[in-house]
Amino acid sequence: MAILTYLEAIRQGIWEEMERDASVFLLGEDIAAYGGAFKVTAGLLERFGDERVIDTPISESAIVGAAVGAALMGMRPVAEMQFMDFISCGFDQIVNMAAKIHYRWGARVPLVIRGPAGAGVHGGPFHSQSNEMWFVHTPGLKVVVPATAYDAKGLIKASIRDDNPVIFFEHKYLYRRVKDEVPEEDYVVPLGKAAVRREGSDLAIITYGAMVRTALEAAGQLMTEGISVEVVDLRTLLPYDEQCILASVRKCSKVMLLHEDTRIGGMAGELAAMITEKAFEDLDGPVVRVTAPDTPVPFSPPLEDYFLPGVQKVVEAARKLAAY
Repeated sequence: MAILTYLEAIRQGIWEEMERDASVFLLGEDIAAYGGAFKVTAGLLERFGDERVIDTPISESAIVGAAVGAALMGMRPVAEMQFMDFISCGFDQIVNMAAKIHYRWGARVPLVIRGPAGAGVHGGPFHSQSNEMWFVHTPGLKVVVPATAYDAKGLIKASIRDDNPVIFFEHKYLYRRVKDEVPEEDYVVPLGKAAVRREGSDLAIITYGAMVRTALEAAGQLMTEGISVEVVDLRTLLPYDEQCILASVRKCSKVMLLHEDTRIGGMAGELAAMITEKAFEDLDGPVVRVTAPDTPVPFSPPLEDYFLPGVQKVVEAARKLAAY
């Protein structure tokens, strides 16, 4: 076992897959000589050469289009978006091409589009979005959001090996703040499987990404007040692990849905609908959502702190739900 940061775990996962499979290659802005804006791809050019680690023009549409074409020709491209906010410039290629090709004529599209997302680093509204729901609503894609270094490595490896297009969100706040024990031997974390991060009995918090740490911290604080909280990390949003979610709901009978994304049209709404359809009689209280408000991400640090659903907001909502 080795202690790795979230960032280094992703880098190692990509490195190992490039060693294992010569069809894996990287493309994106400043990923080669510079090693990427956050240095996720540092050292890969020197090891694998400029035919497998390719600097591109500043054109997300061209990056995704080239990656889709390469995937159709039997390669396994891993395309970096310098910030996931700018994936919108390649949106048509993703949702109308990559996502629908298998449905249209049965071809495989083994493509990973990865990059930094999320707030908490004072990046402002164009470098801090949680835009995963653009893609969760698109059949044909898989959407992955790791919360730990162990999962980040195992999920990037599983994503590269998958024959479907995968959108892989890396929370930039976690890059150098999260460290885990990571096996040195080969492993993958299966797509579509959630993880129970903390066992509890009074209420379940279902979340993903950076909010897993928030939920765990809140759960620790609530335990001192006699409230036992279970924390479920979705890990994959499309497809999500319905069986794991429903098991926690039925066990705890009260559920909070937590995410950094804005409220309307967020993952919490989808899960709330599913829970009320399939576990309504198991509930002892309303399904509670704790999310960011429906505004762009503020640049001002105090406003960004207010915007984000922090530990205290989770604790206050959990107290009310536990007392219902």
